[in-house]
Amino acid sequence: MFPSPAIRLLLRRFALLMAAYTLLRLGFYLFNFATFRAIDTATVLLAFGHGLRFDVSALLWLNLPLVLLSLLVPVTTRRGQQWLRALFVALNVSGLLLNVIDWEYFKFIGRRLSNEWNTIGDDIARQAGQIGTHYWYLAVPLLGLIYLLWRLCPMPRPAELTSGLARRPWLQRGLEFVVAVGLVVLGLRGGWQLKPLRTGTAFEQQPAVLGHLALNSTFTVLKSFDEVPVERASYFAANVALRPVLGQVSLPVRPAPAAPANVVLLLLESFSSEYTGVENGGQGGYTPFFDSLAVTSGARLLRENYANGRRSIEALPAVFAGLPSLMDEPFITSSFQTAELHGLGEILGRHGYATAMYHGGTNGTMGFDMFSGIAGMQHYYGLNEYPGGASSPDYDGHWGISDEPYLQYFNRQLSATRQPFLATLFTLSAHDPFTVPVKYKGRFPAGTQPIHPTIAYADLALREFFRAARKQPWYANTLFILTADHTSQTDRPNYQNPLGYHKTPLLFFSPGPALPPANPRRITQQADVPASVLDVLRLRQEHKALLPFGASVFDSASTGRAIFRDGESYYLVHADFVTELTNNNKVNLYPYQTHFIPTQPLANPDPALVKKYGDELRANVQFYVNGLLDNRLYK
Repeated sequence: MFPSPAIRLLLRRFALLMAAYTLLRLGFYLFNFATFRAIDTATVLLAFGHGLRFDVSALLWLNLPLVLLSLLVPVTTRRGQQWLRALFVALNVSGLLLNVIDWEYFKFIGRRLSNEWNTIGDDIARQAGQIGTHYWYLAVPLLGLIYLLWRLCPMPRPAELTSGLARRPWLQRGLEFVVAVGLVVLGLRGGWQLKPLRTGTAFEQQPAVLGHLALNSTFTVLKSFDEVPVERASYFAANVALRPVLGQVSLPVRPAPAAPANVVLLLLESFSSEYTGVENGGQGGYTPFFDSLAVTSGARLLRENYANGRRSIEALPAVFAGLPSLMDEPFITSSFQTAELHGLGEILGRHGYATAMYHGGTNGTMGFDMFSGIAGMQHYYGLNEYPGGASSPDYDGHWGISDEPYLQYFNRQLSATRQPFLATLFTLSAHDPFTVPVKYKGRFPAGTQPIHPTIAYADLALREFFRAARKQPWYANTLFILTADHTSQTDRPNYQNPLGYHKTPLLFFSPGPALPPANPRRITQQADVPASVLDVLRLRQEHKALLPFGASVFDSASTGRAIFRDGESYYLVHADFVTELTNNNKVNLYPYQTHFIPTQPLANPDPALVKKYGDELRANVQFYVNGLLDNRLYK
């Protein structure tokens, strides 16, 4: 009989796993339905079918010990088969866990799990208890699937055991073994293609966002153990060819200010544009103070601003050094972290500024302390430096010091710092598990998402900070910049797309000297912050220390742009069109609308625009990738 009972038993067990992963994909789809809402059912079902290929590869890698045992050491006793059953369940618990976690975690980072143990592994370990408590309901489907694997695991019938799962002629057994090994290798590779199956293959189906649905978290995590090195980009033969379409930073010539201005950069955790009133026609906002500040005479609100990434760890390189996030792995944890990089701390330090970074979280969180040093910040203040540290009554019990007391501490620190200074503060309260201090329970609008009350709390903390700062002598000569690290939970359908997932506020505020005029509809990004600061400070001679990805938001010579990576595609945002460069070098154009991009590109775009914007995007990607590989970003 061909195949042998042992192989048939292995196939039945594998079929059970494939059914379990289909259920996991269905759960992922339902939990993240907002992401796929606009896609028709037939196209979604194709993504489910496309995903089977990734399931086969992931499950074979995960179950390789079981496969080898079944092929090489036939087990002919009931007890032995029970041990194999236990091994079968044990090997697959981790895969089930990763996929169930992603039902919720995907909402925060917009991609499947990968190398989180390298980026925020320590933070996850410290917060495992509260995370488990907050998402307790995920344990129900997880335990249910584990039980079903054990209960439904196919077992050999007594007749199969007695007839001998291994009693086969050696020639037939040898032939079966060769065929089985060939099929296993084919499955591990994911098909006949030249190179083994890669994550990017999932995004070949359109719309590309379905790639997240086709993938499974077991596959993406296993792939990240042995990440493929960053591949050199070769869209242009040489840098000389890409330079004309790359775009260069140029700072306008302005008269020098009477005195160097202080700079305070407030990075607001998860402070999405979706939560503000001023960017949504006054509807459904949770940020009354931010809204009022944005319309004062000394403010410049950039209404078409986008984050360069979707994780906190990707924000600092953008706002400190103008470096967007165009790789799978964040720059801070990549092998490129030792590359030449000139941050605002270094640049302003050369001009006599005292520079410091503040974050109320545990020292070492996401490498913030390490990167602030790379960016030239002379001091880092974390949880350890806060009076009382984790023993302080201001500690939120999860991540660090609550926003209101920490911003007051920040104000006192600034008043004790010599001028001029550059100081950056990264808030943290608007972070899962979204807690507000007990004294404020019930004070803020509940909203429709767990994050909404904490956004309102962060807004109150801002109000109290500015109220206290106005009394300080340094206040009137300070440039304030307020922006977010990334977006977070969403319930507005028109934000649930690649543009909306990056839509964050950007506000410049000067209570003293007037800021240069700025077009509020200019396309801007986090990476514009360094050039904008140098423009306001009239440090035009420092333009050579700026990367070409960003520009001053006060430069009236252009309508601006933003660049980011979402899934396996790169996006370039202009005031008229959004350009997508897919992983197979295809260029798509979408008409630009604030924080909204349709699911389908233009059917017949202007070929001249496709070439112009496509070449500009390719040039930026090549400059970024090859510049990091060769450590020649500034050459």
